[in-house]
Amino acid sequence: MSLDVSPELLAQAEHGPVDEADFVATVRDSLPYAYKTVEALAARLPHTDDPFVDDNTPPTDTERGQLLRALASNAIRGSLERHFDVTLAFVNCHNVAAFRPGSEHDAAYREFTSVRTQLLNQKPELRNC
Repeated sequence: MSLDVSPELLAQAEHGPVDEADFVATVRDSLPYAYKTVEALAARLPHTDDPFVDDNTPPTDTERGQLLRALASNAIRGSLERHFDVTLAFVNCHNVAAFRPGSEHDAAYREFTSVRTQLLNQKPELRNC
């Protein structure tokens, strides 16, 4: 299970649309490492002229699990991107990058998410991540 969903939020989902702010709060509380990582990247991005900022810090297994759950879910990832006004990219189960929205066609984004970059980021210690 990816998220610890309150009975109230579950009831809201059972009866119709869910308030995205409530969903993001659930993500924040359920996946704190993933949330804080994206939050920190989003805070750094406006202060650089670089096309993106990333966090390549090797997380613990628990933290890595949070990143995987957050970024592998379209709903969670999309909500975090809208909440923080960034476009996220993810390489090798731990390297998370925040790009400015709309940069999916830029060279830096294409390179970060390329097959080449994925292959160059392989490490034996991350074999089972």
